[in-house]
Amino acid sequence: MKILEVLPTVFPEVKLIKFARFVDNRGYFTETYRFSQLEEVIPDLKIKQVMESHSKQWVLRGLHFQYDPPMGKLVRTVVGEMIDFFLDIRPNSKTFGKIGAFRMPSNWEDDFDIWIWVPFGFAHGNLYLKESTIEYFATATWNPSSEVGINPLSDDIDWSLVNKEILDIFKKNQDKFIISEKDKKGITVAYWKNDKRAKKIFSL
Repeated sequence: MKILEVLPTVFPEVKLIKFARFVDNRGYFTETYRFSQLEEVIPDLKIKQVMESHSKQWVLRGLHFQYDPPMGKLVRTVVGEMIDFFLDIRPNSKTFGKIGAFRMPSNWEDDFDIWIWVPFGFAHGNLYLKESTIEYFATATWNPSSEVGINPLSDDIDWSLVNKEILDIFKKNQDKFIISEKDKKGITVAYWKNDKRAKKIFSL
């Protein structure tokens, strides 16, 4: 694996890992993951589960997180294009309730690809701008009894850190969104802040 650079997002804990593809007239080859290298970048990266998800255009998933066992996610777009969202759910954080976003297209002709690392302490979601397939590695196995969802359309999410291009896409296309009934029933940020699980798990 050839890591080109590691970049922070609007939250220093959420990182972008840009790595090389070797492109020629046949296509490309890349090594997407090598633990011995990525563990230097992300010391908490202890992969327990690998998942793949396919979504139609305008599917909105999230915002999900798991508190027991705590789960971080390493995510990339395999085919298509998504916007990746990460919401700070740590009640004592200065950026609690603020959301960040990063647009992640996958173009076969590009000589690089990107992972995004979303650590424990952030709720995670995706909006698919094209029919897409993504891959994500998790630092814990899924435990449905400790999974929590925050409604991505909740009015009390703070969007002030999101750039205008992404914000416009999100705000102007909500009539097209395909959202599961489970995600529609997600809680608000305020509800989570007052939840006893938040105080126990996420106090800083």
